[in-house]
Amino acid sequence: MATAYLELLRTRYAIRLLGGTLIGRLPNATAALAVVLFTRAHGGSYVLAGALSAVYGLGTAIGQPALGRLVDKRGQPRVMLGGAVVSAAAMTAFAVMGPDPLAAACAAMAVAGVATPPLEGGLRALWPSVLDRADQVHSAYALDAAAQEVMYAVGPLLVTLLVATASTAAALVGLSLIGVVGTLLVVTTEPSRRWRAGEREAHWLGPLRSPGLLALLGSFFFVGLALGSIAVAAVAYADAHGGGMVSSYLLSALGVGALIGGVVYGAVRWSGVPERRLRALMLCLALAYVPLVAVPGVPAMTALAGLSGLFLAPSLACAFVVVDRHAPAGTVTEAFSWLVTAFGVGASVGTAAAGPAAQYGGVPAGFAVAGAGGVVALLVLLAGGRVLAAPNAGRRPENDRIDAVEPGFSETHRA
Repeated sequence: MATAYLELLRTRYAIRLLGGTLIGRLPNATAALAVVLFTRAHGGSYVLAGALSAVYGLGTAIGQPALGRLVDKRGQPRVMLGGAVVSAAAMTAFAVMGPDPLAAACAAMAVAGVATPPLEGGLRALWPSVLDRADQVHSAYALDAAAQEVMYAVGPLLVTLLVATASTAAALVGLSLIGVVGTLLVVTTEPSRRWRAGEREAHWLGPLRSPGLLALLGSFFFVGLALGSIAVAAVAYADAHGGGMVSSYLLSALGVGALIGGVVYGAVRWSGVPERRLRALMLCLALAYVPLVAVPGVPAMTALAGLSGLFLAPSLACAFVVVDRHAPAGTVTEAFSWLVTAFGVGASVGTAAAGPAAQYGGVPAGFAVAGAGGVVALLVLLAGGRVLAAPNAGRRPENDRIDAVEPGFSETHRA
């Protein structure tokens, strides 16, 4: 296992691209917490803090596919670096003026969200041109998905450190500048500078004209819904079991499970069609969410939370491969960005749904939202089986896709 990852990371630019992308995405991973702390420190209510965070999140959901389309048309450096600078400037303006006047604060949050560079989609578009073999692309997608768990664990700690040593405003500005630095690390590499999407057929829907991609996006909307609901249900569970760090135990266990699952998945050289493998992974994911409604004692619940995360990163890693196979020519970055958006919007809906469910139906009802989300995600994927069985890979140029049967670059590299 270690040998496979060491070989991958020894590939030129691999560490820099992965590390730069994670660093560049820190503002997005920490924005919700940093904005809430800043707003509260300036006398704003939780309602106001939540509303401003929601504006940022909505802006990001809109901006990722829009900027992804620009990347596909004009390349990565100008679009991504320009977005990072504009986003950092808007967040800095918010830190300077505070949450009042409200209209200006909302405008700053919207601009900061919309301008967030699509680094996540951009990295996944780069991997096939950076790595030498098909199995390394699989491993890179899995390592990428697993590394996100580290970012979401480290991000809140970094916010807390900046607030404790400086101020809430410094946390907003500092993290935004860190995001610019991370983006620079990515876009100044040779692979990023030279990457171009394949020739694109003019169509206002872009990658959304692919039925297979639409089925995948619909499925992962509900995966996001399940994950978003777990965060709220975990807090409700903690309140019913002594409070304190209980919710952190559950969410940390979920993150550790995802990290383990992603690392193990990426170390295996898979054979067969990825769409079929994704259905199996999604079945396991759905089955892992359902037992959470039992809400046993804290040790058992922590174990169940870890189990629920085990198949998350592998499902995402496999979905990245399927996205690449179904995105029409010249739309790969936008297609990956739509997956990010579908997942993020689903998580927001899950967060909103789990609150009332836990409030009026008790803790099991909160976790039932996650179980239902996992089951519906599987059903949507199964319902789209016919369109997912016909990828568009044959319409895409070799340097802008993963092979039509398995990720790779030639017949000899097929798993």
